[in-house]
Amino acid sequence: MLAHSASPHSHGPHEHVVCLPTAGAMVGTELTITNKIGGEASTYSRTVEVSVAPEKAVALTGLSYPNPIALPQDHPWLVYSAWADTYGDVVHLEALSDHIVILNSVQAAKDLLDGRSAIYSDRPASTMADLCGFGVELGMLSYNAEWRKQRKIVAHAFSPGMLTGYHPVQEHEAPIIMRVTYGYTVTGEDDPMITMQFATMDNFSLASEPGVWMVDFIPQLRYLPQWMPGSSFLRTAERFRQIEHEACWAPYLWCKQRVQEGSAEKSLVASALSQFEGKMDYEEETALVWAATSGLGGGLDTNMSTIFTFLLAMLRHPRIQAKAQAEIDSVVGSDRLPSIADRPSLPYVRSIIAEVYRWHPAAPQGLPHALRQDNIYKDYLLPKSSIVIPNIWRMLRDPELFPQPDEFRPERFENRDSEMRKVTDVLFGFGRRACPGSQFAEGSIFAIVATILATCSIIPKVDEQGQPIIPDIEYTSGIIV
Repeated sequence: MLAHSASPHSHGPHEHVVCLPTAGAMVGTELTITNKIGGEASTYSRTVEVSVAPEKAVALTGLSYPNPIALPQDHPWLVYSAWADTYGDVVHLEALSDHIVILNSVQAAKDLLDGRSAIYSDRPASTMADLCGFGVELGMLSYNAEWRKQRKIVAHAFSPGMLTGYHPVQEHEAPIIMRVTYGYTVTGEDDPMITMQFATMDNFSLASEPGVWMVDFIPQLRYLPQWMPGSSFLRTAERFRQIEHEACWAPYLWCKQRVQEGSAEKSLVASALSQFEGKMDYEEETALVWAATSGLGGGLDTNMSTIFTFLLAMLRHPRIQAKAQAEIDSVVGSDRLPSIADRPSLPYVRSIIAEVYRWHPAAPQGLPHALRQDNIYKDYLLPKSSIVIPNIWRMLRDPELFPQPDEFRPERFENRDSEMRKVTDVLFGFGRRACPGSQFAEGSIFAIVATILATCSIIPKVDEQGQPIIPDIEYTSGIIV
């Protein structure tokens, strides 16, 4: 057994990390962790005992956190990536009674989340997300009948046969997703219909991040009185829930009214309402509301993050920007804007987008999966109900797949779609939980990026001495960055 003091990636005073071996009968050690929760210092002392399973199913080497708040919380994917160099592709954590499995390689993710999707497609229970009202949305639902109902609505709306009908909107409007989902045209950046959506997505990113909220590890804390010290998460959840309810129902009711008036534009919600001809029961209507919200949320913040990353990359790499603009000028000319139909003829623009996806993915650790039963992988036992986190950041910066991964270099794809698909196959998730709107999202991003390159030169501000001010590469921490 190896025990060492707080590493550069540790969290909280007096923290120790224990690396547990995969062989032996019983390992025990005592850890003391001091951490502040709700403004009060609390000291935890616990003996960690790990029973090793039989020879053909040994326990994974891992790290133990008797205090779950000591789990990596600030940009955890960077910590997980550092651990991968020491512990390998599959890293196991234990926090109280919860098992967390980090998948750091594409191969491990495909073996488990794709190859064994029947047992890796659940979602872990998130008490905080439930308290905030997010637990009923497609992305957070357990793998059950309600999930299948919502998934069917979203998958139909973004199926290949429906996508061409959205191209005019994708090519000419920035707030695409609101119009596609509800037929609503955003009037400006202060339009409350869109600002509440951004607020909701920020809240979702905070509430659903694994390992952040003590109530996710001790669900009984949800019953604390709100006046009790340490229960501030309840007030946070109540505020988030109110915003979530308004963000879900306001655009839906707006669209429903226009369907009844006969003035609705084509959209996901309008099409579904027309199919039901006003004969939906409460459960069906609620499923539509949450499915629409999930479709909107799945494309709103992620698209924004991707475009911001693209702009940052162009500021830092004017040569790449100029090369892409030359390609557009050669293929499209100056008489019209690029269209989605031009995609096959603009391989360098596609390479830039793939490199944007790879360089800084919008959701660097995706959404966690949950294991429905005990499972053995490479002779290691993964316990039932394990929280399984695909470390997308690490996968897309694997130096064996992408040499010099920290560099922004579109040429690495050599204009080959097969190489670009190595990125999108990871970026949009795995197995039965893969994003159902991935093709729509790719079309939207292409339309925006190509239009920006065709009409703008992205240049940095200059300081008083006339020197360019290049912004730092800094991202927030959360499910979506």
